Amino acid sequence: MGAPCVLGLLGFRRPEGTVVTGETTSMTALATFYERMFFIRRFEETLLDLFSLGKLVGTTHTYIGQEANAVGVIEHLDPDRDVAFSNHRCHGHYLAFTDDAFGLLCEVMGKAPGVCGGKGGSQHLCKGNFYSNGVLGSIVPVATGIALAEKKKGTGAVSTVFLGDGTMGEGVTYESLNMASLWKLPVFFVVENNHYAQSTPVGLELAGSIPARGAAFGIETAELDTTDVEEIHEAAGRAVARIRETGEPFFLVLNTYRFSPHSKSDDQRDPAEIEERRKRDPLLVAGARLADDERRAIEEAGERRLAETVEAAEAAPASAPEAA
Repeated sequence: MGAPCVLGLLGFRRPEGTVVTGETTSMTALATFYERMFFIRRFEETLLDLFSLGKLVGTTHTYIGQEANAVGVIEHLDPDRDVAFSNHRCHGHYLAFTDDAFGLLCEVMGKAPGVCGGKGGSQHLCKGNFYSNGVLGSIVPVATGIALAEKKKGTGAVSTVFLGDGTMGEGVTYESLNMASLWKLPVFFVVENNHYAQSTPVGLELAGSIPARGAAFGIETAELDTTDVEEIHEAAGRAVARIRETGEPFFLVLNTYRFSPHSKSDDQRDPAEIEERRKRDPLLVAGARLADDERRAIEEAGERRLAETVEAAEAAPASAPEAA
């Protein structure tokens, strides 16, 4: 049996006594981060298993290997005020922002209780202040427009948009950066550079520097090459605080890596490269700082929650065509 659990931040269950204090990241905060990352990892791995069994409707793009980015950044957002936008690889962001595992699983299984009634599928999620779209780059101008709206309303909200290195090839991204800088909009551009646009290496798709692309528009920029959730959390905290203080955009580049294929089996990367990258697995990095019994308790609780979620989703009614 695992340790007694209480409701964690954003609804995640964590071992009793785990707390997050002020702006510092303590070992107890690390346990919470690990809990979120572990659940996202296991949720995504389970999706691949369910797909192989023919239980998913449509495709899916997993977030395996990039979990520290979503958890480290979204910790600083207020789901009741701030707005988050994601892309085709959106599950990690969605779970970190909403903690709605049941709604997400039902959605990708085409079930009626899904986030969008089982009609949007894996890439098109809309709940509260979270939005995603599978059209590359399409979310960037929307996030910028929302930032303008929130600025005019005086809400103090930050509009955060997660984009990848592949999105750096879309012209609308630069139109958005220009407007965000020119109009001083509270947009947090988070670029997750996983070094591949589907199967194309970043060296064959992008010239120059990704951070320089944000800086070219006079936007404050930072870059991290880490899988350490605590380092990402610290950098994202500084960025969000800066946006809230100035009302102006920030451009954060997170050099990361996905262990899974672009979608399911479409992976042309060298297996040796992937194995080398696994040495920097964000779960290994964070888990090594936890006591073995604490880590096991978190993992056991996560497995139980996931099993309950899968059971409930499989029992849920299918989405009806006439309900579209």
